[in-house]
Amino acid sequence: MDMSDEQKELHRLEEELRTEILPGTEVMTDVGTHHFVKGSSQRVLVPQPSDSPHDPLNWSPFWKGCVITASTWVTFTQGYGPLSLAPMFPYYVQDFSSTFTDVVQFTGVAILVLGFSNFFWVPLASTFGRRPVMIASQVVNLGSAIWRARATTYGSFMGASVLNGFAAGPAETLQPAVIADIYFLHDRGKWNTLYWVFYMGSLMVGPIISGPMAATVDWRNFWWLYVAMIALSILMSIFMFPETQYHRAPSHRDASAYNDGKVSPSSPDEKAVIDTKENDKSHDLQPVPTGERDLYLGRGYPSKKQWGVYTPNPEPFKALLLNIWIPWKLFAFPIVEFASFVVSWSASCFLTVNLTESQVFAAPPYNFSPVNVGKSLLLAKPPNPASRLTTAWHAGFTNFAILVGALIGLLTAGPLSDWISMRSTIKNNGIREPEMRLPAMIPYVLFMILGNIVTACGYQYKWPWPAIIVLGYGCAGLQVAALPSIASTYAVDSYKPVAGSLFVSITVNKNVWGYGFSKFITPWSEQSGFLKPVFTNMTLTTVWCLFGILFFYKGKTFRRWTRNSSVHRM
Repeated sequence: MDMSDEQKELHRLEEELRTEILPGTEVMTDVGTHHFVKGSSQRVLVPQPSDSPHDPLNWSPFWKGCVITASTWVTFTQGYGPLSLAPMFPYYVQDFSSTFTDVVQFTGVAILVLGFSNFFWVPLASTFGRRPVMIASQVVNLGSAIWRARATTYGSFMGASVLNGFAAGPAETLQPAVIADIYFLHDRGKWNTLYWVFYMGSLMVGPIISGPMAATVDWRNFWWLYVAMIALSILMSIFMFPETQYHRAPSHRDASAYNDGKVSPSSPDEKAVIDTKENDKSHDLQPVPTGERDLYLGRGYPSKKQWGVYTPNPEPFKALLLNIWIPWKLFAFPIVEFASFVVSWSASCFLTVNLTESQVFAAPPYNFSPVNVGKSLLLAKPPNPASRLTTAWHAGFTNFAILVGALIGLLTAGPLSDWISMRSTIKNNGIREPEMRLPAMIPYVLFMILGNIVTACGYQYKWPWPAIIVLGYGCAGLQVAALPSIASTYAVDSYKPVAGSLFVSITVNKNVWGYGFSKFITPWSEQSGFLKPVFTNMTLTTVWCLFGILFFYKGKTFRRWTRNSSVHRM
């Protein structure tokens, strides 16, 4: 079927459904005599899988479980290193003869490099596959961890931080693309939330482990532990992660296919589907049993080719250049910008906690560390063993509250957004729009505001530490697991073919802001207190989230602006 015929078919389907079908709009009900491939719950599957056992959408739960386990562990280990430094800042100040402001840049520079590194990693992943990028990035990450463990000067450790940031880039882009490769639309919300929880959880668990280890067995041993974790992830990537990128040929099984007839909701009683065969004059309808339509759904497996070193590309240089350009092009898409700003500022609410915990809890009345907090936050004297232990455990375990909040976000955000989307789809006669999941942001925006108010006021007015940590930090973890996952899933639903490039745009936006935030948060809070910087960040986060109202009502208009873009044909 040529493009003009496909456009005619789509136009007829729009007339039948009485709705405009744009990229991102999904038909999740049967249309007339055409019944789509369904899962065990009789839910229409989007995208429609091919009839190949090697299609990742058809893989068995075992193989999908292997893929998601390996990719999640890679995401966790890549995120684990760059933001694990906060409880160890006092020791770096001492060992490298630096100031607190200087050592904070270990984190800031890694964040900046991490964002831009995806202009290297994502084009490679889109051109040659996810598998080689996952393995290669972890090999580089392994080298950076060894370098960190052996560094003896400030400059050397900064170099290792830069390399760590470069290697950790795929943590923010690869797994969302993998999720879109192997899971159907109705499942992506919970799996994207799982991704965000494990990624952000790695940023929270890192300080929990690094603090006690720095105090009891020296900070270098923390990095040797990190070396072992990365080595394990490399083995998992080699033996548990076949290639998930799959070029699925368009067919009559796509959810936008047309057959004459009226819309009829799918039901468990339906026993057959109708396959449409096209000829020059008419559409002859012939029944085909469901089992014959997809014999391998839930029973597929990777091919030998999918275990290869890389996926050959007939025009690699052209594909690389195109994939380098696409992230920049996406900056002009309103939905991508909305997702980028929500993710960026939600993450910066967590970054506020990460960058200020040592600064605040090192000082009276908390005295969680032996750091003499002043203009330069220099160590007055080397800490004794007892105070080093107190420092680490206090500074590290404050992150437990953030982790608990993130786990609550994992249990609620994905299922809530998927449930809201499904309810809206049913009310909309089986037509799903990406904007339907946006109302799920509302409770998490409120938690974000509450967490920032408690943290800022608690810091400023020296509230009891349980209030700051349990409520302030807990809300920070809750919102950072929820808001980014909902906003980014909305963007992926709208532009699935470029999910990896889309996350490059999001990551660059997030990490440039994160780097700038790390530069000014310490001096600004020293000069003006914590209310102004924290409330400014909170206000900006709230503003970007409030744009969700605009996108809920006008998001389809923004998608209409880009309906003919080449990104939908990649």
